[in-house]
Amino acid sequence: MTETTADHRDSYPPSAEFAAAANADAALYRAAADDRDAFWAEQAERLHWHQKWNQVLDWSDAPVAKWFVEGKLNVAYNCVDRHVLDGHGDQVAIHWEGEPGDSRDITYRQLLDEVSQAANYLTELGLEAGDRVAIYMPMVPEAIVSILACARLGLTHSVVFAGFSPTALRQRVDDARARLVITTDGQWRRGKSAPLKEAVDEALYAHGDVPPRPSGQGPEEEARVTTEGPRSGGDEHSVEHVLVVRRTNVEVPWTEGRDLWWHETVAQSPTEHEAQPFDAEHPLFILYTSGTTGKPKGILHTSGGYLTQASYTHHNVFDHKPGQDVYWCTADIGWVTGHSYIVYGPLSNRTTQVVYEGTPNSPTEHRHFEIIEKYGVTIYYTAPTLVRTFMKWGREIPAAHDLSSIRLLGSVGEPINPEAWRWYREVVGANATPIVDTWWQTETGAIMISPLPGVTAAKPGAAMTALPGISAQVVDEEGKPVQRGETEANGYLVLDQPWPSMLRGIWGDMERYKATYWERYAEQGWYFAGDGAKLDADGDLWVLGRVDDVMNVSGHRISTAEVESALVGHSGVAEAAVVGASDTTTGQGIVAFVILTAETEDTGDALIDELKAEVAREISPIAKPREIHVVPELPKTRSGKIMRRLLRDVAEGRELGDTSTLVDPNVFEAIRASRA
Repeated sequence: MTETTADHRDSYPPSAEFAAAANADAALYRAAADDRDAFWAEQAERLHWHQKWNQVLDWSDAPVAKWFVEGKLNVAYNCVDRHVLDGHGDQVAIHWEGEPGDSRDITYRQLLDEVSQAANYLTELGLEAGDRVAIYMPMVPEAIVSILACARLGLTHSVVFAGFSPTALRQRVDDARARLVITTDGQWRRGKSAPLKEAVDEALYAHGDVPPRPSGQGPEEEARVTTEGPRSGGDEHSVEHVLVVRRTNVEVPWTEGRDLWWHETVAQSPTEHEAQPFDAEHPLFILYTSGTTGKPKGILHTSGGYLTQASYTHHNVFDHKPGQDVYWCTADIGWVTGHSYIVYGPLSNRTTQVVYEGTPNSPTEHRHFEIIEKYGVTIYYTAPTLVRTFMKWGREIPAAHDLSSIRLLGSVGEPINPEAWRWYREVVGANATPIVDTWWQTETGAIMISPLPGVTAAKPGAAMTALPGISAQVVDEEGKPVQRGETEANGYLVLDQPWPSMLRGIWGDMERYKATYWERYAEQGWYFAGDGAKLDADGDLWVLGRVDDVMNVSGHRISTAEVESALVGHSGVAEAAVVGASDTTTGQGIVAFVILTAETEDTGDALIDELKAEVAREISPIAKPREIHVVPELPKTRSGKIMRRLLRDVAEGRELGDTSTLVDPNVFEAIRASRA
């Protein structure tokens, strides 16, 4: 397609046809501005409440909100039962596509049966409302069933991304004091079966307590390692059972009395189960996210407000039409996007959606486009990293497929650069579809800033404006609003009003919650998101990325402290400093600078590979540094603080900023030499 000036307009309004049929029009902004509480009450009415609330918002205990006070509902009932009772039991809820090519269509009636079976069996195990359940699973239907069964019983779930290491799983299980772990025997990754149950076994021992297994060790010997139960020196973990879904049919170590097969238990349970109502503020889930310290933060979300906003945003931002659209969010359930825009938002809106287990290039780079074609996907929501990867693979791949069913595109996880935005619209969206570029976080629970597709003339790369009912500002260090359109007027993105799906704290650490999110603008009572932003001349908002020590790699938040701690965990590393440097594909790439101990020999690439493997093992392969540089010294101020700002300059090949505060400004010559 030849590029015309029209293809590179500054803004792209929706077509008259799209706007006329859109779920949301400009009146939504007016209604929210006129009476915020009445607006959110109206959104909550979209759900089924067993008992109506008597107050929309109680902010008297700020910064902890209570939304829909005294209201009672059941989250799973809202996602499944009510659709079946309304006569939509035969509608497909999930088109599930497995990586090896197996697939399943699950109707709302079948989903209700499976969720009821799981709820009955979890009750049989003695789990009660308020208990925590860890879910460590790939993108299989049983993962969604497990989440909904927990919600149905008032069990607080903690989903852990199946790519995380045993150490990371252990941390999360221990912090939440989970009584049950639900997992699979293994997971498919690029055509190979990778073990998962084994990682659970390793996590349930004290870290480092499981002897390394020789590669030739058979399942019988393997089982011997793990059948003795936890040996954690008095600090026994809380897990009573491990429930295992058979997925890849690999041999797994087994602990009698603790481990249970899903097909022998859940699948044999009765399909009748009555959902009980829970308070609107009942804890729904804990989801761990990186903070500026190495310890992940357990973000707590509750039921009524969270579901109200997840449902409202899914309906309006994606313009979803029940029974007509086929929606696909490509996230993993291990991240908040999977919680809000695969499980809770879509299912509460009676969506037919695609859930895909595998990677975008397995078996070939055509996989996503084949799936869009196969199911007639109409709404496609993915990350800028993937869009940039598609660009790298070339437009002839999407061009080989019929993508004409697509009518809306979405972007999530990090700011999307204008070039990728335009490519996405032109190549995947036939130069016609609106793109909703959504800004939100694990902490916000649901989308906060985004175009409304039937209203907004979207600008490539801009988050645009806060959704109706949400209030955001861009302010300077003192909290004064920045001026529109001034290039130097970059500021901090703050949320100045509470919102229904906001986090209710950090699990077990209310002080950390207040310090992390509310301390910077405590005087004004504002939530600080950790992101920088600017306003253009029209007052539209552009998110500039993190301003703290958290990196955004392919939409995944990873703290510098976490990676530094993993590197220093290697016996050969005395000290490490890590920065996020801009990366054309992943948004940010992790660049590490390490000082070796006096005894350690620098073996070049062999050592670098070893260090990268250490990070992958300790955290996850997604946290593996792009580059590691062995340096003689790190740039420090006189008070001993590492100057990461200057390391970022080095990593991105820029001229150095002010080095006058350094103990030894010459240290950079040595660092430059090591990079060369």
